[in-house]
Amino acid sequence: MKRLLSGIQPTGILHLGNYLGAVKNWVELINKGDEAFIFIPDLHSITVPQDPKKLKENVLLTAATYIACGIDPKKSKIFVQSSIAEHTELAWILSCFTATGWMNRMTQFKEKSAKYKDKSSLGLYMYPVLMAADILLYQPDYIPVGEDQKQHVELTRDIAESFNRTMQVDFFKIPEPLIIGESARIKSLRDGTKKMSKSDESDYSRINLDDDPDIIRQKFKKSKSDSIESIYYDKKNRPEISNLLSIYSAFSGKKIKDIEIEYQKKRLSDFKSDLAEITINALSPISQEIRKLIKDKDYVTKVLKQGAEQAREVAAVNLQNIKKIVGLF
Repeated sequence: MKRLLSGIQPTGILHLGNYLGAVKNWVELINKGDEAFIFIPDLHSITVPQDPKKLKENVLLTAATYIACGIDPKKSKIFVQSSIAEHTELAWILSCFTATGWMNRMTQFKEKSAKYKDKSSLGLYMYPVLMAADILLYQPDYIPVGEDQKQHVELTRDIAESFNRTMQVDFFKIPEPLIIGESARIKSLRDGTKKMSKSDESDYSRINLDDDPDIIRQKFKKSKSDSIESIYYDKKNRPEISNLLSIYSAFSGKKIKDIEIEYQKKRLSDFKSDLAEITINALSPISQEIRKLIKDKDYVTKVLKQGAEQAREVAAVNLQNIKKIVGLF
């Protein structure tokens, strides 16, 4: 049995990119029998300004969404990062094995610090070390991530190797990033060169998992396309149409080439309409379950508590062994 670990920040309702690029893949891996640690990294969220009440609500919403998407709490350890103190304790230890030059190269810090400017914090600078702690604390075999997080996994590998080399041990397993297929790169409906994101000002840039059918139809209808009427995949020259084809392929299970043939003599509006219906059929059960679960906060809280207890059993043992290696009491 292999062990996977992953999570998505609790910054609001998850969207289509989160689902196809991450959660759907987690579910498939878990159903194959892999052991899963699926967490909610709320400590990462506070590296930029947050409303405390909203953050707590978003944690429960994210947990409810995980479950609604098919992550079975009986097969997975679903927990909140801040519930397990070992994450932050290991982050400090690992920071002592992390070269500052590695941190200076992290692109997300450069992007976010430019965005938040005077609110840029030390936490924002060093959160990749906390992410490394999140991973190494559970010794996973692989981490399903989007391409934008690949650099963080590479840093984690560097830190793990630095620790093993410095302490002359073979303790940390070197984790592998797992990026699955074209659906791992779902783009904005308004700009096919940018990833679908919750931070985009336009709600029409994304399909939220709780969008009702009429909203989904409107969003696909108004999704950006080019002046070429024919439908074919060309990521470089036709990023928007290529993105829509990727979504269609992910939900239908059809190869993109087959979809191109199917719509060879049809209008773009027909393609968008059909894409909307395929998406609605896939997401409607999820959105209904999210609404149901978010009303049952006691159940969601219970799942998170049980998940934390199970995860802590692994985290505590690993941290104790790390302390012994380093020479800490």
